Amino acid sequence: MKYSEARLITGEDVQHYSFLQRKDPEIFSIFNQENKRQNATIELIASANAVSPGVLEAMGSALTDNVVEGYIGERYFSGCQEIDRLESLAMERAKRLFGAAHANVQPYSCSQANQAVYLTTMEAGERLLSMDLMHGGHLTHGAKFTMTAHHYEVHSYQVSRENEQIDYDRILRQAKEIRPKLIIAGASAYPRIIDFRRFRKIADEVGAYLLADMAHVAGLVAAGLYPSPVPHAHVVTSSTQKTLRGPRGGIILLGEQAADQLSRKIDSALFPGMQGAAHMHIIAAKAVALQEASQPEFAEYQRVVLNNARVLAADLEACGFRIVSGGTDTHLMLVDLRSRDITGREAESRLENIGITVNRNLIPYDVRKPWIASGIRIGTSAITSRGFGPEEMHTIATIIDKVLKGKPGAQILNQARQEVTRLCHQHTKNNSFTVAVPW
Repeated sequence: MKYSEARLITGEDVQHYSFLQRKDPEIFSIFNQENKRQNATIELIASANAVSPGVLEAMGSALTDNVVEGYIGERYFSGCQEIDRLESLAMERAKRLFGAAHANVQPYSCSQANQAVYLTTMEAGERLLSMDLMHGGHLTHGAKFTMTAHHYEVHSYQVSRENEQIDYDRILRQAKEIRPKLIIAGASAYPRIIDFRRFRKIADEVGAYLLADMAHVAGLVAAGLYPSPVPHAHVVTSSTQKTLRGPRGGIILLGEQAADQLSRKIDSALFPGMQGAAHMHIIAAKAVALQEASQPEFAEYQRVVLNNARVLAADLEACGFRIVSGGTDTHLMLVDLRSRDITGREAESRLENIGITVNRNLIPYDVRKPWIASGIRIGTSAITSRGFGPEEMHTIATIIDKVLKGKPGAQILNQARQEVTRLCHQHTKNNSFTVAVPW
């Protein structure tokens, strides 16, 4: 089945919906309205996607009832024979997909995966070097108001003012000066390819561990469309949602060089150091998603994701918007709104009102506060899962241009809403329990 041939999940397919309709109508109503909203919305939030029926089935399975602590062959509860088989299968699929020597599939999220790496590689008060949050980094990489910043001495690298891309020579000079124990390569709002090999050379030169957080690009890595960090980093972490299109969770991967040294330490840091019982229904869903990501259809899907992002970025640029760093190599882009004299918060609100969801986002060297911001972040993973292609990108760019130009009147906004509705009806059935997914 092609990536764009959506399988529609209805209330008849998922029995617990009808159970909730009878037993808990308040929750049922929320589900119903949220499904309607999703079906009537063009989802451009870069971390969003739509999972397959198999992933949904695993998450809603009886595995939810299992209480499981520990690792394979070392459980703290009995009755884990099938659970051991399941976790082993998930680990093998993760290792095979990403070419890793060791995989831990228990992290509740990539945030906890990162924390486990910190516990393994650093003592309290030691130095960490990561991308500045205002330049595309992630909260868990040491933002000043997070737990990471309370426990470690965090230093940040920034992108170049000239081209808004990573300056590796500058990072090397910075690393030599501060001598961090851990360097993080990874971002949540950086649209360009990260040179993991170059980062490893920097880490080796200053005697630091290298953590590669590929949460946003894991699906592209799995499809061979983005350089893999696994051969270069000491440790790799990732979300299992976003571009990988799995359940909300995390994984930790180790390459051949680090597996013998770090695998037991990282496993222990996660459990019992960070987490309690494993979420076996989510691990099952991770296993399903990892198998799906190994199929040729998934690689084709990711190729369309990339093409859609490039087309949309080019079209927005043709409309007069400035695209941060001049374009994108991934599924996401940052749009600078300063030329339109509009903030990210206002743009987010206007677009949501006509059925397009984005998120306000800081741009490099932004002078505005994060909750205001001078830009928006846009991603193409979710809309590609619904079957949107280049023609729809042209239309979406035109809609965004009209809605964010000056102070559009009611007629323009109504027309924009009608265009959004038309596109949504073309790519998913507007049904109370319909979710369009590409399997």
